[in-house]
Amino acid sequence: MTRIGLLSDTHGLLDERIFEHFQDVDEIWHAGDIGAIEVMLRLREFKPLRAVRGNADYGDVRYLLRDVEAFRIEHVNVLMTHIGFQHGYLTHEVRRIVEQSPVGLFVSGHSHILNVHFDRPHNMLCLNPGAAGKYGIQTVQTLLRFCIDGDKVTDLEVIELHKN
Repeated sequence: MTRIGLLSDTHGLLDERIFEHFQDVDEIWHAGDIGAIEVMLRLREFKPLRAVRGNADYGDVRYLLRDVEAFRIEHVNVLMTHIGFQHGYLTHEVRRIVEQSPVGLFVSGHSHILNVHFDRPHNMLCLNPGAAGKYGIQTVQTLLRFCIDGDKVTDLEVIELHKN
């Protein structure tokens, strides 16, 4: 079983409470718009990090990360990118990828809106953790925590970082 902490859209802000909530995870995944190399380095020092660059990532962050990451955890094929949906539909690039190779778990960010749903046409679970930063339209900072156990995603938790 692999425990995952998922966040997105930090935009240069790394709330210290994230470390508390991700203390027991095996990996942290960041779905883009990290915002500052320092955020990426602190997360990497804390836990193994998988991340993609977002449309608002520049400089070192943009140079060090790719737009799309595809990998396998246990028996689950994972696809992660920052912008995965436009107007409620998979982007053309994401649709092309998932139609060429099966994906069990699709992770994206960008919208700043927490979203968990199952995409029946592509037989995949879609996760968007919302935004862990304070820049954007969201009123509550959100994170996701879950496990991958064999070929299943289990124990999904929504974490809300309420204002102090």
